[in-house]
Amino acid sequence: MTERQAVALDRDDPLAPMRERFHIPEGVIYLDGHSLGAMPKAVRDNMATAVDTEWAEHLITAWRRDGWWHLPETLGDVLGRVIGAAPGQTVVTDTTSINLHKVLWAAVDANPGRSVIVAEAGSFPADLYITQGLLAGQPDLELRLLGEGQSIDDVLDNDVAVALLNAVDYRTGALMDMAAVTAKVQQSGALVVWDLCHAGGAVPLSLDGWNVDLAVGCTYKYLNGGPGAPAFVYAAVRLHQRLRQPLSGWWAHAEPFAFEPGFRADNGIRKFLCGTQPVLSMRALQASLDLFAGVDMAAVRAKSMALAELFIAEVERRCPDLSVLSPRDPATRGSHVALVHPEGFAISQALIGRGVIGDFRAPDVMRFGMAPLYLRYADVVAAVEALAQVMDNEEWRDPRFQAPAEVT
Repeated sequence: MTERQAVALDRDDPLAPMRERFHIPEGVIYLDGHSLGAMPKAVRDNMATAVDTEWAEHLITAWRRDGWWHLPETLGDVLGRVIGAAPGQTVVTDTTSINLHKVLWAAVDANPGRSVIVAEAGSFPADLYITQGLLAGQPDLELRLLGEGQSIDDVLDNDVAVALLNAVDYRTGALMDMAAVTAKVQQSGALVVWDLCHAGGAVPLSLDGWNVDLAVGCTYKYLNGGPGAPAFVYAAVRLHQRLRQPLSGWWAHAEPFAFEPGFRADNGIRKFLCGTQPVLSMRALQASLDLFAGVDMAAVRAKSMALAELFIAEVERRCPDLSVLSPRDPATRGSHVALVHPEGFAISQALIGRGVIGDFRAPDVMRFGMAPLYLRYADVVAAVEALAQVMDNEEWRDPRFQAPAEVT
C-alpha cells in the first residue's frame, strides 16, 4: 500500500476524530497499546480537578461531595457498557492479580466437591502464579493445564470447579470463541473465569449475552487508564448470592460505616471490593472511559482487523525474514500481531530507535498493537517501512540494541 492510499483510508475512517483526543508524542508511531495505552488528553483536566479542587479544597468531604465512595461501581457500570454487562455486575478495584485471586477462590468455594482448576499452559504467567498461590493454601486443590492444540473438552470432567481462560492470548493474539467455550465449561458443571486484559476496549464483548460467570481484566491497555490503573471484576448477578471472596475488607461490608466487629458481605458487586480505593488513579481512568461513551465497538473491531491485515501484508511483502505467529484468520485474532525472529529483542530495540514502539516477549516474539482509537493506516505503512530498514540494514546488530534489558 502506498502512503497516499493509506492517507485516503485515514481520511474516510469514522474513528479518525478520536486520535485528537489522545496525546501522541511527536515523531512516534505507537504500536504498544496492547501493553500500555496512550494517554487521553482529558486526563490532565481530570487530575487537576481531583488534586486541586477535590482533594485540596474539599478534603475528606470529597468522599460524598465528589462521589469518591462510589467510584468503583460508577466506573464499573461505565466499563460494563464496553464489555457487554448490565449495571451492577462490574466493579473497578485493585489489580488484575488480586482480583483473580478473589474470583478463583470464590468459584472454587461455590463449587464444593470439585477440586480441579483448569488453566492454559501458555497463559500469561501472572495468572498461573496466582493460581499456584491459591493451590499452596488449599492442598486439596489441583491445577490441570490446557496444552497447546488441546480442546477445552479434553480437560473437563466432573472434578473441575473452575476454568480460567484468556479471551486473547498475550503472545500470539489468538482470540477464543468465548460464547462456545463458556457453554462447554458450564455444561460440565464448572464455572468459567475469563481474563479480558488483551480484549477489553479492542474486541466487542457480550458477557451477559454469552452467560459468562466471572471475569477480570486490567484497564491500562486498550482502555487507556494509565500505568498501574485499577483493574476490574465482573460477576454475573445470578451468582451474587452464591459467591463469597476471601479478602473480606471493610469496603465489601454490607454497612461499612456501622463499624461492626463481624464481617457481613455486601449482597451485590461491592462484595468484591476490599480496602480503600486509589481515587486519583480512578479519576485518571474516568477520563479514558468517558471516551468510549460514543464509540461503536463494531467500528473499533472492524478497524482493528483492517489495520492488522495491512500490517501483516506489508510485513510479508517487505520483511521475508520475519514470521507471523498470530492467527491468519482475522476473526480468530485479537488486536495485536506477533512476529517471530531469533533476534526479536534487538530488532524491537532498533525499531524503537527509529521512533516505532512495539514490545518483546521472550524468547523471540515481537508484538505490535493495533489500537484503533488513535492508530492510523499511514502509521502502519510507515512502521513497516521502518521495520524493513532495520532488517535490510541489519541495524539490530548494533551492540546498543543487543544489551539485555530488565523491562521488555
